[in-house]
Amino acid sequence: MNDNSAWTLRDILIVTVLGAVFGVLYLAWVQVWLIAQAVFGPVTMDVVMGFWFIVSIIAAVIIRKPGAALFSELLAAATQILLGSPAGLLLLVTGLVQGAGAEAVFAATRWRNYRLPVLIAAGIGAAIVSFVYTWIRFDYGALAPGLLVTMFVLRCLSGALLGSVLGHFIVEALYRTGVLSGLPIDHAKRTARA
Repeated sequence: MNDNSAWTLRDILIVTVLGAVFGVLYLAWVQVWLIAQAVFGPVTMDVVMGFWFIVSIIAAVIIRKPGAALFSELLAAATQILLGSPAGLLLLVTGLVQGAGAEAVFAATRWRNYRLPVLIAAGIGAAIVSFVYTWIRFDYGALAPGLLVTMFVLRCLSGALLGSVLGHFIVEALYRTGVLSGLPIDHAKRTARA
């Protein structure tokens, strides 16, 4: 685990803001999914699903402390509920599942490795855990095996690309602006350069 795993008030505020911002973006992303689903069919959810994992990646990379991925997804879910999402309180379970999938990968590194391959693994971790959850919730066992494999592969690719790679580029762009100065990511980058 990190030498400094205690959360500061600033860490909590940053993750809260990220959760709120991405909660709004997640609600908007539902519209993208609905339009794409009308055009491309049911596997569209798996193609776009990775974006709903992105805050867990971004928060974890910036804060670098246990719980950042999970906490950020729960806050994004809570924001969606407060904004009137028709999914209601079930979104908290969804946020918990998605955040836990990413958090498990960071935990496996003892919250010490935030390089792109680990981020990709975290996005895939969120995809796998969310796939199990949606399998149970929507009775995927009734689907054809070929369709299930396609959905699973698409969701994992989406988690890797829309969740992790896009999340990585967003964090790097934010870091270059200087707004992450003094945060754990900044300390880690400065230490790596020393």
